[in-house]
Amino acid sequence: MTTSSTLSDWMKQSQAHIEAALTDFLPSPQQTPTHLHEAMRYAVLDGGKRVRPLLVYAAGQLFDADYAELTRAACALEMIHAYSLVHDDMPCMDDDALRRGKPTVHVKFGEATALLVGDALQAQAFLILAQGKTAPARQLEMLRILAHSSGSLGMCGGQAIDLASVGCNLSRDQLEQMHQLKTGALLRASVLLGALCGQELNEIDQAALHRYSHSIGLAFQVVDDILDATSDSASLGKTAGKDAANNKPTYVSILGLAASQTLAENLRIEAHNALHSFTATMQNSRTQRLSQLADFIVQRSA
Repeated sequence: MTTSSTLSDWMKQSQAHIEAALTDFLPSPQQTPTHLHEAMRYAVLDGGKRVRPLLVYAAGQLFDADYAELTRAACALEMIHAYSLVHDDMPCMDDDALRRGKPTVHVKFGEATALLVGDALQAQAFLILAQGKTAPARQLEMLRILAHSSGSLGMCGGQAIDLASVGCNLSRDQLEQMHQLKTGALLRASVLLGALCGQELNEIDQAALHRYSHSIGLAFQVVDDILDATSDSASLGKTAGKDAANNKPTYVSILGLAASQTLAENLRIEAHNALHSFTATMQNSRTQRLSQLADFIVQRSA
């Protein structure tokens, strides 16, 4: 897909491609254990914005990465994300019955199967990434990034802080720390893995990508908090107003709606600024998709 296409067209074609690839990378529903495999496919396919895969593709475009390797990394990240949603929705966590406009996995398949779906998707993600054709040292670094971003010092750690924070009065810094782990870690990994599919990163490249991904990672959660407070369940595809009902600290509850909207816009600008360091050596068109995705993350309505 060339950079001359609109963001909407690029997203639709990229989403269709990742859907087809996920269909192939997931175990067949006819393969034993069929019930588990059916539930895994239910959790991953036919829904979601695929923001993490889109970031993989956009970062890979910046470094002329191989499209097949990008797709492999994108699928691995999306499976980690899907597993986290399956577990997040379970009664022992956020206890939700709606995800992506359909019943959550534990509602449709039972709690035990939902637990196994998350475990199996996590393992499948690392299997897919390990079967790539990038240079061994770089592939090992990609596996390290994925493990770190999804473990106790990343996504799982953020979820643990989130669970422990219900009913608590967090400071803004504490809230940011939680969300940079819970939401931001996988978004950062998406950008870094996409770039590493193309080439080794020098210190300047790494610093710029970290600044960009830090900004969009936080912006994504700020906008999620805004939408949870202002949108409805039909638009979101999940239960709206749940954070307030569960007395969970959010940017809206701590800063207020207007200040949260201002923060999201400032983070969008910071993300754009982080990409400026690439324009001296690369055509602006190479950063176009990362720039557009920063706008999409902040300006989305669901």
